[in-house]
Amino acid sequence: MIRKILIIAVVACAACVVSAQEAYKRCVYVNGTDTLPYRELVPERPESSTYPLVVFLHGSGERGVDNEKQLVHGAQMFLNPINRKKYPAYVVFPQCPEEGFWAYDKVPDSLDPDSLPILKEPTKYMKLVRGLVNKYIGEGNIDVNRIYLIGVSMGAMAVYDLAVRYPGMWAAAVPICGAVNPARLESARGIHFSIYHGDADKSVPVEASRRAYLKLKAIGASVEYVEFPGCGHVSWNEAFNRPDFMKWLFGNVRRER
Repeated sequence: MIRKILIIAVVACAACVVSAQEAYKRCVYVNGTDTLPYRELVPERPESSTYPLVVFLHGSGERGVDNEKQLVHGAQMFLNPINRKKYPAYVVFPQCPEEGFWAYDKVPDSLDPDSLPILKEPTKYMKLVRGLVNKYIGEGNIDVNRIYLIGVSMGAMAVYDLAVRYPGMWAAAVPICGAVNPARLESARGIHFSIYHGDADKSVPVEASRRAYLKLKAIGASVEYVEFPGCGHVSWNEAFNRPDFMKWLFGNVRRER
């Protein structure tokens, strides 16, 4: 009986992966000689209104060029029928190649917040993500006051980077188990932040999120921080399962700068 239940569970999980792969359209953003593969989910009635845009940035384990692995974490929650009806939106999942690290030229030598580098120029991949967002804005289907960033691990570091570099673009940012040099956050005070981290994370130190929260709080930003006791690096599962996750995200509107 237990074996039968396990088989059913495995089949159900496989069906979820297939449905995400089928529902998200394969796309490629091109800027000159640079390309950025991404997957796109459109609202069920895209012609009827302008909609929010959600940009989801994956972690280091989902890098590649298959335009598939980036859907492993987070994609399914936007396919939930209740969420699709209640929170219609364009949702994009770009994919960073193996040799990239989203916001940094290479894997940082240390993830201690004060040791994280401060690059004067954004990386090629951050420019491509920004260009992709501008493409959607230019098409006229997006509510420019409701553009949201979500990122996990390496992707959360990119969320901070985009928030700091282009603060007027985002209504809200959700960095999950990420890190940033807190000295950079001054320009991001106008963005709504919801930060998540597990206190037993051995990959990205929880102190990084604590420091980011304290800095944002000190400069008067709208920020909340949730720390999961006993949770390791995979804290995004805990975050996505919070009943208020979607409500908080889509309830935010870009603040006047």
